[in-house]
Amino acid sequence: MTHVDRDRWGVPRLWAADVDALARLQGRVAALDRAWQISVERWRAEGRLAAHVGPAELAWDRFARRVRLDDTARRCYERLDPDTRRWVEAYVDGVNSGLAEGAADAPEFAATGTAPEPWRPWSPLGVFLVQHVLFSTFPNKLWHAHVARTLGPEAAGLFAVEGPASSGSNAWALPADPATGRGPVIAGDPHRLLELPGVYQQVRLACPEFDVIGLAFPGVPGLPHFGHTGGVAWAVTNAMADYQDLYRERLRRDGDRVLVRDADGWTPAARHVEEIEVRGGAPETVEVIETPRGPVIDHDRVTGEAIALRTPSRVEARLGFEALLPLLRARRTGDVADALRHWVEPVNSVLAADTEGVVRRLVAGLVPVRDERCRREPVPAWEPRYRWRGDYLPLVDEAVDGVAVCANDRRDDVAAHGADFAPPHRARRIRALLADGAEPSTVHTDDRLPAGPLYRLLDRLDPGRLDEPARALLLRLRGWDRAMAAGSAEAGAYAAWRAALARRLRVHPRLRALDEPCGFDELFAPWTDPAARIGLALDHLAAALDLAEPAAEALAEVAAGPAPGEWGGRHLLHPVHLGVAPAVTDAVTAMRRRVALAGDTDCVLATSSVPGVSDACWRGPVARYVWDLTDRAASRWIVPFGASGRPGDAHFADQLTHWAAGTLIPVPAGPLTGDETT
Repeated sequence: MTHVDRDRWGVPRLWAADVDALARLQGRVAALDRAWQISVERWRAEGRLAAHVGPAELAWDRFARRVRLDDTARRCYERLDPDTRRWVEAYVDGVNSGLAEGAADAPEFAATGTAPEPWRPWSPLGVFLVQHVLFSTFPNKLWHAHVARTLGPEAAGLFAVEGPASSGSNAWALPADPATGRGPVIAGDPHRLLELPGVYQQVRLACPEFDVIGLAFPGVPGLPHFGHTGGVAWAVTNAMADYQDLYRERLRRDGDRVLVRDADGWTPAARHVEEIEVRGGAPETVEVIETPRGPVIDHDRVTGEAIALRTPSRVEARLGFEALLPLLRARRTGDVADALRHWVEPVNSVLAADTEGVVRRLVAGLVPVRDERCRREPVPAWEPRYRWRGDYLPLVDEAVDGVAVCANDRRDDVAAHGADFAPPHRARRIRALLADGAEPSTVHTDDRLPAGPLYRLLDRLDPGRLDEPARALLLRLRGWDRAMAAGSAEAGAYAAWRAALARRLRVHPRLRALDEPCGFDELFAPWTDPAARIGLALDHLAAALDLAEPAAEALAEVAAGPAPGEWGGRHLLHPVHLGVAPAVTDAVTAMRRRVALAGDTDCVLATSSVPGVSDACWRGPVARYVWDLTDRAASRWIVPFGASGRPGDAHFADQLTHWAAGTLIPVPAGPLTGDETT
């Protein structure tokens, strides 16, 4: 017997008699609510998206084939322990039982003339890989290579910030308060691409063994990142660890054979050719090569060398799915730590707290031990010094006294695991707010920019050298409270000024060589585009270069032009979606009219934009949560859109206005009586 019911927000509450039946039910509900979304993720994992939506997706499909996502998922599935494999298979059975019904209500299938396809046992692992293969640092290494080639190796520090597609997540833990009897609180907001439908699915999973609320990846069983079992709660942020390496490979061809340069000479590489079907176009072939380091994902068009990617998931044939079922069964923080000893990638910073008042901070995942140069750039594959040494850094597991904050910043627990970290101001601001007694849910919405080098540049400008309109604008910005509020005209003017400055830096004598061809695939443009990288590195550039003249010119440009308007009129919601169905496009247009967004990349409310490229918000909080360890029913959460992935459904975007305003909704609580039996 299984039960499904939903709270007033459409969030599913699932009950089954055992864990496998519950996994089957979770898979079925994911297919009913998110049939198009999970089908797209499955096609992306297999490199078959262009066959369904057209040639615009060829760049992704080529990469997915080259990096061998589907093959890695299959290998990881085959290594699962029997209990985990059976559980994953039950989830897949559930997906397959619900796909046809879910697809019937999803307009994208009809718009593209496609139909859902039965999932294979390893499809959930492929979906998880799709979400995280570009989540780590290897694309930044392509950018570092371009910077070193065009500006010199010493220039890398100018861009030592989170990359354009990196996480900007926050999580924090408040200790228990013995004086009031309040237990610990864990809260936070993961920041990723604002995909539509949302990347996380709110759900409650219950069976005789456990009763857990949390945020699931549609297409993946369990609750990998955020959950509350009643006895223990956990949350993750990106540890900013460096665990993926790029190798420069020299290839030699002998007919259909490919040889690769190794330390001891030339050795055969695995090679085959695959065909990518294209909707509305001719098929395309892609050559798939794998060296002893890993799959060849690209070629450097400047040097002619191949670029191979080495990852723990491919090397070990493990992803960490063995942790998922133990997480659901966890009762104390020690159980969470034990479960996450199985974790592989992505490498996460984890906060966990339980009803006994224990708070722990963990770093979970595999970071290989190797030469430090591997952390910065693609390295010569034929030099033995760059081989992985076979060891991984140990799991960090430490008790926490007092307030704990994780905001992708460099801390003692993560410093050894990475190279580039987020600037420290988000973490500092969160600590300051909590020290002042801010209620946890209000921390999520803090929209104050730090007084960093870019803002301080305004104080160094001489008003006497500016014309009257530019002088008036300068004085306005100096007196501004630095709140990136949606209704703030000063925030809009500041955004216009920094955008004008970023555009000028494209031709700055120290930076203009960046516009030389980078030599890497178009798929990596978000990481290798000089305009984006300059826009996101303005604080570093303002600290390192004399920008007084271009800053003054940018002020004059903005002052002489049309009024920039309020920040909310520039910072428009821009959710990422394929745009294949008019109903979805119309829904996005309606969303933009309904909300005005506050925040910005460097705020705690990290609704990201790219100065000099666009003020639109394409990355931001994909969920917010406050896990209450005193009373789970008092916990709160929100997602950007809604529980359903079907435009026109009442729950497609019913959480949007609350998300934009910073308010949270109740988690599903109470007895699971169920008004639907399946």
